[in-house]
Amino acid sequence: MLIIGCDFHPKFQQIAFTDTETGEYEERRLHHPQEAEQFYRALAGGKARVGMEATGSFRWFRRLLSGDAQRLMTHPGVGPVVALAYVLVIGDWQRFPRGKYVASYLGLIPEEDSSSNKRRLGHITKQGNSLVRWLLVEAATKAQRCDPAWHRQYLRLARNKHHGVAKVAIARKLSIRLYWMLRSGQDYEQVKERSSHAGQSVEASGHSLRRPTF
Repeated sequence: MLIIGCDFHPKFQQIAFTDTETGEYEERRLHHPQEAEQFYRALAGGKARVGMEATGSFRWFRRLLSGDAQRLMTHPGVGPVVALAYVLVIGDWQRFPRGKYVASYLGLIPEEDSSSNKRRLGHITKQGNSLVRWLLVEAATKAQRCDPAWHRQYLRLARNKHHGVAKVAIARKLSIRLYWMLRSGQDYEQVKERSSHAGQSVEASGHSLRRPTF
């Protein structure tokens, strides 16, 4: 894990970081916004803990990180911490061809031990960034209250299985929906409306297809 300390200045940040596994230590000056953005994007998928100085000079950095994140914050339950963490860890969304690959990358899909015609699903893989996974689970608890379909699934899973299972299931949906918001360039209301229209089209066609779930 990288431990990073940031000292903010009006036009740059001075950072010192160490790798807890190798013991390597380095100091660096990052000018905003391009150099800082490149550095933090390079950490996507890895484990890092960042300590930030709470001064007025850190506002440019907050604006930098909240730009790759403001659209995601239109989603209920997703605040600046969840949005920023998601964007930094996911990095370039184009490297994921579908939303399910994002859920897999974040360790929100169940392990599978299937044979022949029997499918057995176990606990989630818990691969990827544990902080983002935890944040999404916490955000999902709030998000499901604002989406009737999610709320019904949450209550059903909580009743038949466990509250933990219900939270993870909604967190998985949330991770995919945020991916589609990044991919489409649309905010929460637009993506939700798009999902609703897609569902109506499937019903009208009379085919037994699964509705897209964003």
